Amino acid sequence: MHSIVLVDDHAIVREGFKRLIELEPDLDVIAECRCADDAVEAVTQWLPDLVALDLSLPDGSGLPLIEHLLSVAPQTRIVVLSMHDGEPYISEAMRRGASGYVTKGVAPEELVAGLRAVMNGESFLSSDIRKRRAERPGDALDPIHRLTAREREVFLLLAAGRAPKQVAAELGIGQKTVYIHRASVMGKLGAGSELELYRMASERSLLPAA
Repeated sequence: MHSIVLVDDHAIVREGFKRLIELEPDLDVIAECRCADDAVEAVTQWLPDLVALDLSLPDGSGLPLIEHLLSVAPQTRIVVLSMHDGEPYISEAMRRGASGYVTKGVAPEELVAGLRAVMNGESFLSSDIRKRRAERPGDALDPIHRLTAREREVFLLLAAGRAPKQVAAELGIGQKTVYIHRASVMGKLGAGSELELYRMASERSLLPAA
């Protein structure tokens, strides 16, 4: 029997998913959660095989929660179930460790197929996402993915309001090096200011909660 935790702030949606999943004889919904705090508590207690996670939660975005849950239960697999079908959400969810992304508009049998694929160690994207990527492959290339690891660190610190001197101190590099990375980040992202970096990071829920 595979154990599943559902995380969605709408009770009706959770009930619908639960009924659908439990039609399968080997799938069992062991907990239902409406917010991030509930999800962390449930995953810590039950260490489920899989978490089905909505991204829009009353206490914050589900994107940072992906990493948090995986730090608590590294063996747990995560499938995002979301109304958000924009490429930034999909790419960022997968980058943070989700194994699957299913939009809420797909047929019920596709949701079950996605859960099974992920529990079998595969990655899964729902058919509408795959179709759009095939038709417009450039959409999957979020410019943030072009940044090197160091450039990404500089980007996030600048976006969070750190001055170049502070960035240099936090990363243990020279201030001149920070300016070099800053110029590269600005060029790759097409940004003209730190305010634009903040906007790009905020839109992708890459900044820590205040």
